[in-house]
Amino acid sequence: MRTSSLVVEPSPGASQLRDRPGLAAALDMVRAELADRLPQPPGRPAPPAPALRLRRAAGGRLGLFDDRGRAVRGKLPRASPSPAAAGPLYAIGDVHGRYDLLASLLPMLANDAEGGGRRPTVVFLGDYIDRAGDPAAVLEALCWLKEWGGVHLHLLKGNHEQALLRFLDSPEEGAVWCGFGGAETLRAYGVEPPEQGEPPSAWTAARDLLLRRLPAAHLRLLQDLDLMVVIGGYAFVHAGVAPGAPLARQDEADLLWIRDEFLEARRLFERTIVHGHSWVDDLPVLSAGRIGLDTGAYATGVLTAARLGAGRIEVLQAKDPGRPAWPRTRRSPAADRVIARPADYAVPMEPLRIDEPVSGPALWRPSERDALATPRFETVEWS
Repeated sequence: MRTSSLVVEPSPGASQLRDRPGLAAALDMVRAELADRLPQPPGRPAPPAPALRLRRAAGGRLGLFDDRGRAVRGKLPRASPSPAAAGPLYAIGDVHGRYDLLASLLPMLANDAEGGGRRPTVVFLGDYIDRAGDPAAVLEALCWLKEWGGVHLHLLKGNHEQALLRFLDSPEEGAVWCGFGGAETLRAYGVEPPEQGEPPSAWTAARDLLLRRLPAAHLRLLQDLDLMVVIGGYAFVHAGVAPGAPLARQDEADLLWIRDEFLEARRLFERTIVHGHSWVDDLPVLSAGRIGLDTGAYATGVLTAARLGAGRIEVLQAKDPGRPAWPRTRRSPAADRVIARPADYAVPMEPLRIDEPVSGPALWRPSERDALATPRFETVEWS
């Protein structure tokens, strides 16, 4: 099965959300549209892949816990592939309000996973709201997916979700939040953001109105988001991880906000890091140490997902045909398929730069560094 990078028509319902009177009616339309687009889940669900989640233990300290609530101490154990009984594993990059692209991408994943008889695991990498589109519709879609039962769902927190939650607790931070995209989320719930320079009481009033308009299911979803999920040889986070710190001892601020220190790191991690948050153009970043799936959907009109495992990485994209092509700063074409040997987690690799032209297969050669638990990618095929 080859990678799909398809131009798809945006969801027709998405552009009409603002035209329907009332938020409740708009959200009902989201549910009806997804129910029409996605097939009924199979009657016999497959067990989910074993996962570790980063959460706060007693006393407030972050730690990694397995599905039975047992804490992971120190470095993670040697990675192993997901059980054969588990379905395919997908990750989806930053949505940022582009419900139209999400509603088009989800059926692509469903069709891609169809035929195996096993429900897929889908990890969303955070930043569902702000900047563009219809953030309320995106959150409603995630609530529907949790109820639908057709996937094993993991939802990560992004820095934009953190900013919204901070605004609810401290409305005086509203001006900062709206400075990097929060105004679109407020308007999606029928709240007009105060003008810059208005007194704190205006932001308190906006917060209070948002609390009245925000569905309880949306608030609960935002409060229950994970900071990290580890499945097989992959660790899923929003922004990245602090180099040199074990995955079980990462700081929430780094997981949600880190950028250059992580992106420029030359050492490998305990797992291959799958993240969003940082984007360059409409192409994902595929390297030995990290996989970056944020392709700036709010600006480029391209929402990216990846299928991880089964011996390879495959990229699927939903593209807005009404958005002009985004200028690329990298000369190489989008990765068509990455062949990997996920059972081999012992040989570190030098990252393959995808900002350089590649003709034909490119080999990733082992480095001389100490072995870490990261998948051994052998061949990259380019379209």
